[in-house]
Amino acid sequence: MTTKTYKIAVVGNRDLILPFHMIGFQTFPVIEAQEARKTLRQLAKANFGIIYVTEDIAQLIPETIAHYDKELTPAIILLPSYKQKERLALTRLQERVERAVGQNIL
Repeated sequence: MTTKTYKIAVVGNRDLILPFHMIGFQTFPVIEAQEARKTLRQLAKANFGIIYVTEDIAQLIPETIAHYDKELTPAIILLPSYKQKERLALTRLQERVERAVGQNIL
């Protein structure tokens, strides 16, 4: 039985993803929606199993995030941003927990 190894990436605002680079994650700074879509497509094809996306970038590309939500891999995980007021990452986490457990326990 062969084991498939996946990589982890972090996509988003350069200032927000810098700490992840410092601990060894592969980081991909993006600014615009088109650049973010292209980067996610490339990472999905390049054997990345988990892709963290900063909340500010995720808000620019909701249709792309929704597309990958339907796929087994990569898992797209939103990173909260201190700049965002909408709390998209927290809302998304609560929805996932409710779907898995049957109620919102957060």
